[in-house]
Amino acid sequence: MAVGIGAIATLLAVFLLRCIAFSTNLFYYHRFSIAPVSPAGSPLGYWMVVVPVIGGLIVGLMARFGSDKIRGHGIPEAIEAILLNRAKVAPKIALLKPVSAAVAIGSGGPFGAEGPIIMTGGAAGSLIGQWMHVTDAERTTLLVAGAAAGMSAVFATPVAAILLAVELLLFEWRPRSLVPVAMASVTAALLRTYWLGSGPLFGMPVGIGTPHASFVVGALFLGAVVGLVAAVMSRMMYAIEDLFEHLHLHWMWWPAVGGIGIGIGGLFFPRGLGVGYDNIAELLHGNATIGLIVGILLAKSLMWAVSLGSGTSGGVLAPLLMIGGAVGALVGHLAHAPVETQAFWALIGMGAMLAGALGVPLTAILFSLEVTHCLPALLPLAVACIASYLVTALIMPRSILTEKLGRRGTHLSREYGVDPLELVLVREVMSPRDSEAPVPASTLTAFTYEDSTTRGAAEIMATEGLETLAVVDRATGLVCGELSLRNLIGVRARSIGRERERLRLFGYVPPEVGI
Repeated sequence: MAVGIGAIATLLAVFLLRCIAFSTNLFYYHRFSIAPVSPAGSPLGYWMVVVPVIGGLIVGLMARFGSDKIRGHGIPEAIEAILLNRAKVAPKIALLKPVSAAVAIGSGGPFGAEGPIIMTGGAAGSLIGQWMHVTDAERTTLLVAGAAAGMSAVFATPVAAILLAVELLLFEWRPRSLVPVAMASVTAALLRTYWLGSGPLFGMPVGIGTPHASFVVGALFLGAVVGLVAAVMSRMMYAIEDLFEHLHLHWMWWPAVGGIGIGIGGLFFPRGLGVGYDNIAELLHGNATIGLIVGILLAKSLMWAVSLGSGTSGGVLAPLLMIGGAVGALVGHLAHAPVETQAFWALIGMGAMLAGALGVPLTAILFSLEVTHCLPALLPLAVACIASYLVTALIMPRSILTEKLGRRGTHLSREYGVDPLELVLVREVMSPRDSEAPVPASTLTAFTYEDSTTRGAAEIMATEGLETLAVVDRATGLVCGELSLRNLIGVRARSIGRERERLRLFGYVPPEVGI
C-alpha cells in the first residue's frame, strides 16, 4: 500500500507542478502552456497588480464553497487531520488543495508547492486508508506516507522527507510507521526521475572544497542570526494574520485583499512573484546581486507574510529557503567572498532557516545536502542548523507550522522522550504480598509479571479499568506482590525529580506545585 501511495503522490506532485505552470502562463502571458515560466517576465506592466487579486478571489471562493481546509500552509492541516480527525481527510481536499494552490501560486503568490503537495499526498494516503477500512493508526501511517512521498517527489529528497515525517508528523518512531513511510518516499524519489528529472534540484559551484575551522565558527554565528530572522518572520506573519481577523469582511475576501499586497510588491520586485526556484538557484550559484538579495529580504518577506496571513493556499518551505539563503548570501557579499564561498554561505543560511522556522534541525541538515549534493558543507550545516534551532526554541514556544494549531487550542509538544514507565520494571516499585498462602496466577483474570515494565502493567490496568494489579513471579507462577496507581505515580515523581535537578543546574528553580 505504501509503494502504491508513493506512486500516486508522485503523479499528484507532477500534476500540481504542471497546474502551477499552466496557471502562470494563463494569468501572466494569456496563453495555454505547461512550460515552466516566471511571472517576472510578463508584459502586463501595471496590470500585474490586478492578477494576484483575481487569484486570491478565486481561492477565497473555492474555500468558501468547496472546503475551508484548503486555506493555509498544508502541513498544519495534515497535523490537524492526524491529531483531531483520526487521520481522515475529505475526498474533495485531494482535488481542491492542488488546484487552489496552483491558482494562488500561478497568479503570483510567493509560495512553494511543497506544503500543498504534502497535504495532497497525505489526503491520498488517508483516502486509500479509508477505502481499505484500516485502523486509525494504520491510516495515520498511510497519510504520513503520502505526505512524505509528495515532498520527496517535489524536491528529490527522500531521506529528508522521511525525517520530516518523523520530526513533525508521525509522533512516534516505530517500525510499523517508519518502514511504510520510507518505502513511499523512496518510491516517489525513484519515479520522479521519469517526469521531473533526477537530483540535485539546485546545483552548487564545483570549487567548494572541505571547509576549515573558521567556516564552522562562522556557521555558528550565522545560524544564530538566521534563527532570530526565523522568529521575526513567524511573528510577522501571524501578526498580519491577526490584522486580517479584525477586518470587517468575511474571510472569503481576505486572499483577494492579500493579493493587493502581492501585486504592489511584485510591481517593485517582480522576482518576488511565484515560487522563485530560479532565485534559490542563483543564490546557490554564488552570483546573486545585492539588489536580488535585498529584494528577497524586504519585498519577498513582506509579500509572503501578507499573502499567507490572508489565509490563501500555499507552502512555506520555498520562501523560507529563499529568505535564509539571502541572509547567508548577504554575509558573503559583506565579506567580499568569492563566488564559491558566497554560494556556501547561502546554503548554510538556507538550512538554518529551515531548522529554526520549522523546528526540524535533522531534516534541515539532510534536506540541504540532498537538494544540492554538497557533502563538504555537512559540518557547518550541522552547527548552523542546531544554533538556529536553539535560538528559536528559546524565544518561540511553537514553530511557524504548529503555531496555527496552538492558536486553535491544540497542544503540540516539540520535545519527545522515552516514557519513564518503559525504563522501570514492576519488581522495582511493587508492594510485596503480605499473605503467606500461595495464590496461583491461573485463578486471576488480569495480572502482570514482576519482570515486565511498568508501562505494560499500566496499559493492562487502563484496559481493564483496575486501580491495582496482581504481580506474578514468572518462575513459580505464584502471586508475589501488587502494583497500584500510587506505585506508578511514584515512578513519574522520580522522573520529575531528576528533571528538576537538571533545571537547577542552569539556575532555574521550578515551582514545587503545578506544571
